[in-house]
Amino acid sequence: MHKLALTAAAGLFAAATAASAQTILVSMKGPGAGNPFWAAVERGATEKAAELGVDVVVLSPPTESDVPAQIAQVEDQLAKGVDGIVIAPTDPNALAPVIEEAIADGASVVFIDTKGANEGVTYIGTDNQMGASLAANHICENVEAGADVAILQGIITQSTGKARADGSREGLSACGLNIVAEQTGEWDRAKGLAVMENIITGNPNLKGVFASNDNMGLGAIEALKNADMLDQVFLVGFDANPDAAESVLAGEMSATVAQNPYNMGAFGIESVMTLINGGTLDPVIDTGTVLVTMDNAEEFK
Repeated sequence: MHKLALTAAAGLFAAATAASAQTILVSMKGPGAGNPFWAAVERGATEKAAELGVDVVVLSPPTESDVPAQIAQVEDQLAKGVDGIVIAPTDPNALAPVIEEAIADGASVVFIDTKGANEGVTYIGTDNQMGASLAANHICENVEAGADVAILQGIITQSTGKARADGSREGLSACGLNIVAEQTGEWDRAKGLAVMENIITGNPNLKGVFASNDNMGLGAIEALKNADMLDQVFLVGFDANPDAAESVLAGEMSATVAQNPYNMGAFGIESVMTLINGGTLDPVIDTGTVLVTMDNAEEFK
């Protein structure tokens, strides 16, 4: 065959291959640029998609509480004909109808990070209640029984927020600590700081804090510093993002619980492709947790 014809044929093959590539929406709860956790989820998804030859669209609402924005993004991508959806729902109940619509349209769906309300859809992520129990046990081992402690909650309408609140509450109560406050910082650092300031004002003898994510935990650390109380409060966060690991190494945050957000993104893409190709999945794929202290924080920087 003439060289020009070979080149043209190769071009047509490449175009056909590109045209047949599956498109997967990765719908995260928060922008990767603003949160190391979501940045890791995005990296895992995009790298796995490149490995598998899959097209990926990564979207997120402006904030983790902007439920209507996430619904609109998903609806828009469904209209464009995405083949699969990997989603961390901002509000599982509110997202349930659009997920049902996606499944009815033939799209394959998995949940990451936060379990959705739709029956039969695989959840890929952390056993958040177990991870929060791990944090609570660490506080129990380092704070005297009967002492005042507080919980900085995430968004409780999300399964993640509820599971972390439940796991920490059960663990802290079981060892005899006195939970004097449970308030939400909505996963946000500035709100974590403000909530911690309020808790400190009403509870000057506070000895321990569980922050349901590191963003709120780091905000709480700032509030404790400003109140000159950092030395008296044992604070454990959740996520083990790089800033939190640095804080642990600096002797500020006492510990944090590591998830594996990279695997959430990567396993999400891989699992959706399994479904698209006719395979089946377990109902839950646990990405695991580990306690991060001064001893191993260097690994999470």
